Amino acid sequence: MLNRAKSLFVLTVLATFGFASLATADEIVRTGEGRNFYNNISIPAGAETLYLSGSGASPMEDGSWGDMEQQTVNTFNKFKETLESQGWSMEDIVQVRAFAVAGPYGELDFAGFNSGYQQFFGTDENPMKPVRSFVQIAGLVVEGWLIEIEIRAARMPK
Repeated sequence: MLNRAKSLFVLTVLATFGFASLATADEIVRTGEGRNFYNNISIPAGAETLYLSGSGASPMEDGSWGDMEQQTVNTFNKFKETLESQGWSMEDIVQVRAFAVAGPYGELDFAGFNSGYQQFFGTDENPMKPVRSFVQIAGLVVEGWLIEIEIRAARMPK
């Protein structure tokens, strides 16, 4: 009888905690909010994920590539188009990795990146913000690129 009582107690505790965790396992949780990004995003099992390879700006009409802000905006606009064509949105982005090089005068334009980035995240249109990395590197594959960005998106099934 004592073993049965212990078993029922354990099952009751497991059921209680199990149901409590199920109640929060159906959402993506963002914590540690900063101005431009979150420090942590927890994605539960069962979430749909989408990974988009690194991409950069397209040349402008005059053949130039633009500055860091222009390239950042162009790249995120391309991501937005790709996401929307597949039924996703910018709000679904949970991670941004940016690889940047210095401009022609040897200066890394982090402010230009942030200015372009802030047009897409933490806005009235898209209040969501991803976790983010920004890394300066020696060079990119495409001559003219100042920035290459890759993204990961996640959402709960509809």
